[in-house]
Amino acid sequence: MSEEQKPSSHSRGMGRFGGGMNAPGEKAKDFGGTLRQLLHYADQYLPQMIAVLVLAAGSSAFSVIGPKMLGKVTTKLYEGLIAYAMRTGLLTDFKYIANHILFLVGLYLLSALFAYIQGYVMSGISMKIAYQLRKDVTEKINRMPLRYFDSRTHGEVLSLVTNDIDTVAQTLNQSMTQLITSVATIVGVLIMMLSISFLMTAATLLILPLSAFLLASIMKPAQKQFRQQQEYLGHVNGQVEENYAGHNVVQAFNGEAKAVETFKGYNKKLYESAWASQFLSGMMMPIMTFVGNLGYVMVCILGGYLAVKKAVTVGDVQAFIQYVRQFTQPIAQTANIMNTLQSTAAAAERVFAFLAEEEETPDPESPALPDSVRGIVDFENVRFGYTEDKIIINDFTCKVHEGQSIAIVGPTGAGKSTIIKLLMRFYDINSGDILIDGRSIRDYTREGLRSIFGMVLQDTWLYNASILDNIRYGSFDKSDEQVMAAAKAAHCDEFIRALPDGYHMMLNEEASNLSQGQKQLLTIARTVLSDPKILILDEATSSVDTRTEVMIQKAMDALMKDRTSFVIAHRLSTIRGANMILVMKDGDIVEQGSHDELLAKNGFYANLYQSQFENGGGEEEE
Repeated sequence: MSEEQKPSSHSRGMGRFGGGMNAPGEKAKDFGGTLRQLLHYADQYLPQMIAVLVLAAGSSAFSVIGPKMLGKVTTKLYEGLIAYAMRTGLLTDFKYIANHILFLVGLYLLSALFAYIQGYVMSGISMKIAYQLRKDVTEKINRMPLRYFDSRTHGEVLSLVTNDIDTVAQTLNQSMTQLITSVATIVGVLIMMLSISFLMTAATLLILPLSAFLLASIMKPAQKQFRQQQEYLGHVNGQVEENYAGHNVVQAFNGEAKAVETFKGYNKKLYESAWASQFLSGMMMPIMTFVGNLGYVMVCILGGYLAVKKAVTVGDVQAFIQYVRQFTQPIAQTANIMNTLQSTAAAAERVFAFLAEEEETPDPESPALPDSVRGIVDFENVRFGYTEDKIIINDFTCKVHEGQSIAIVGPTGAGKSTIIKLLMRFYDINSGDILIDGRSIRDYTREGLRSIFGMVLQDTWLYNASILDNIRYGSFDKSDEQVMAAAKAAHCDEFIRALPDGYHMMLNEEASNLSQGQKQLLTIARTVLSDPKILILDEATSSVDTRTEVMIQKAMDALMKDRTSFVIAHRLSTIRGANMILVMKDGDIVEQGSHDELLAKNGFYANLYQSQFENGGGEEEE
């Protein structure tokens, strides 16, 4: 359908999701600025965020106090057993132990309750922020000029709403909670360790440089492998999606072997990088366990010595060993979370960069009303190019009177479809003006302007809903009876009723449970139902058989009566009855007039028309 020469925007990027798949180690260009923007979204949830901090600190504090209390119980039991062994009597105070155990159970229950409430509140906050981000991105998409999407793949934009925002939501929900808990645990454990023994604490802290060195030596190569894994995962996704979408072409040109060979290459690279990344990341926990065990050995030796010297109790040694375990684990978690935050900031940065993109020019504050439009259209010295250095429409001037049928013809790339897109203001012209009933199209809101037109394109546009809802799309206030009347006018009522469930049959995602001709008939019925002031037909009958084309042409002739109509046609035999034919070449009108007048001139149009009959049949050679 598209005649213009513009940058392509293929859907193959949907498989890769642009930069949306965030490999660990992918860093934001402005971490601080992105974080501030993200926190701005959380401003309205400040009380809940403070509550989360308090709950996380409380949960960690109750959990951290536990080993100390358990140590006191252990000390009391130890003292009783020693007394019994030395035959000085059983000195164990079971009431003391029972009270401490009950208190300990209460602490752990409170810790679990605080953690549950904290998780519940944080989940709500993260999902609300994700909801707002998705809402802002979706609304932004509707305000973006089409030229933005011409230079980007569908997958790049899709990844903003899927991968990137999901990454932000998951980090807020899980990693942020873990970070708060880990930091609170580290601080709390360090305080409790210092309260038991400064010397044992100092010995434990000696393992931190070793932990940091070992983690750093693993994380750097792991990040590289993760990036490669995501890159080749994108290649695999893109290649599979591309071959799946075009499987008919692959089979028609015997490309199966080549497709499999390409897939194997990508898959092998994915396997290698995935294996390496998972192996390296999997080594982190064993290394941290090894380092932690070194800490236990040091604590046991030093603790035993201090216990013999009566500097600490046996229960304190036992509690300190538990604290060593609690101390190393959140350090490793914090290192992982900081890496995740970098990836999250990169994802959020892409979302905010999209939200900051330049939008369409705003609609007028006091717009013209489309209700009283008669259908007079003036093109005045219209000049347009998708890029400034590549002008497609040079100096287009034309006046269309009310109720006229205007056919626009010309070779591929002449600018026929571009004229229609400018008329509906999908793109803004570089200079000149387009007027409807003497009012510039800029005087209307985009919604109001587009409500004037009814379009039937060569490419059908149906969605996953019932046939009834597809015909009613854009005319949501119409009744079922009006929908069926429109279907009869478009000659599709008969085949609809023959389908399973008739008008209530659901179309699948690709609407592949209908033929191409049937889909075209439904889009024509949709246009009939909308009852537009001005019609735009872009090769509207190209996908139907000759018999159906005759019926459609009759229906379209009835619909075009007393309406201004623009018809783009390749098969020139279909536009003989047009009031005026505009012949375009290289963005300019080179000829205009009726069919007979243009044939009599024996010019460019006559050559186009006669070339379609050189081989007989009157059909355009595709």
